[in-house]
Amino acid sequence: MRTVRPRSSAAVAAVGATALTAAALIAAPIGGAAAAAPAGHAPAVKPVPAVAGHRLIHGVSSPLSIAQCQATWGINCYSPLQYRQAYDLNPLYRAGVTGKGRTIVVVDSFGSPTIQHDLDVYSAQWGLKSSKVQVVKWGHVPPFDPTNPDHTGWAGESTLDVEMAHAVAPDAHIVLVETGVAETEGVTGLPEMMDAEKSLIDHGVGDVITQSFGATENTFPGFGKGDFSSIQKLRYAFQDAARHGVTVLASSGDGGPTDAMADGSTDYPYPVNSWPSADPLVTSIGGTQLHLDDKGDRVAPDSVYNDYGAGGGGQSHVFTRPAYQNGVRNVVGARRGTPDISMAAAVDGGAWVYSSYDPTATGWDVYGGTSEASPLFSGIVALADQLGGHRVGDIHQALYTLAKGNAKFTGVVDVKDGTDNSYDGVTGYTAVKGYDMATGVGTLDAARFVPALAVTSWRR
Repeated sequence: MRTVRPRSSAAVAAVGATALTAAALIAAPIGGAAAAAPAGHAPAVKPVPAVAGHRLIHGVSSPLSIAQCQATWGINCYSPLQYRQAYDLNPLYRAGVTGKGRTIVVVDSFGSPTIQHDLDVYSAQWGLKSSKVQVVKWGHVPPFDPTNPDHTGWAGESTLDVEMAHAVAPDAHIVLVETGVAETEGVTGLPEMMDAEKSLIDHGVGDVITQSFGATENTFPGFGKGDFSSIQKLRYAFQDAARHGVTVLASSGDGGPTDAMADGSTDYPYPVNSWPSADPLVTSIGGTQLHLDDKGDRVAPDSVYNDYGAGGGGQSHVFTRPAYQNGVRNVVGARRGTPDISMAAAVDGGAWVYSSYDPTATGWDVYGGTSEASPLFSGIVALADQLGGHRVGDIHQALYTLAKGNAKFTGVVDVKDGTDNSYDGVTGYTAVKGYDMATGVGTLDAARFVPALAVTSWRR
């Protein structure tokens, strides 16, 4: 999240055929802490979303092949059809498991005025059936201003979220909740988001909530004095979700083991974590890098997302280890560890996304970041909800139970290639056998994971 964009590493645009340098492309990883300020003075705070999808390529007239992306920008770029093959989703679709009858709630500041049109174009490009996006405006949402980078940053995030959720669960109903206060660092914007989530939960709207935003724990008031009440007071929506069996997800961040300070542009020089990803009631979704051919088959095992950002992960400084992580205490210690599981997030291997909210750059973009991974996984949850005929609810216990089983039956695929999420000078964590704080339990094979999750999870 570094520029005025939400929480997946939102990459700064490279328009046309010219790629920017890596430094210029990095756009705000998830939540960050406040930069040190002179005694007695509050640090300057920029209106920067704590998490935003990294956008490397912007406003291209039509999607390109992998070879064309490599030749033009030096990266791989993937379509939803390749993702479907990579995650073994097609057997589920053939069996009628498409998310039908289930609702995914996407929460973003400001939203996008062209979200339905953009989803329709996106779907038509890949031969997918589109779906109706229900927009819920929470509070006073200002008129969209395409010259306001805060608005366009969140519009990009909203578009990424909706299109990724739809790519995985094409028949799920999608509700886009637009709030009127930009979420940045600390508590800013979060009360409105939590109020909106609780209201929808209380009204029976939504089976899974995906949150591509977050703020570094250290930026919340009182943190430096060991007072975590400002975070605790925001947990009411998640507690409500647990009571109603609603699954809550959040992007783990794009700063590897670190994250942004309150100024939104500087990372802490030591390990930190972010909320809501670190909340024990939230499933933290980390990032991997896919290595695919034109058909979507793997040419190499998944590795840790670490290019224009890195998959967030590490120990929470606010929350102690929840019971469901007792089996991985040797990794997380006495603290809550993130992420729980991971999906595609690398910019090199990013997703094609269509948008028209910015009239100066209408067309196809390539995005990465854990803001991509969370909505992808929301689609997986919607499929499990449909297949099981019930909400899977808080999936943590099921997830860690499945991770101990045989991948041929559970669909949990370990990421253990030895890559890591070290970032911005802070040493991170290595993807090794079993749970690690680079990718969590790993990633998934949906044809096996979705049925296993449906059977193993809490029933409602």
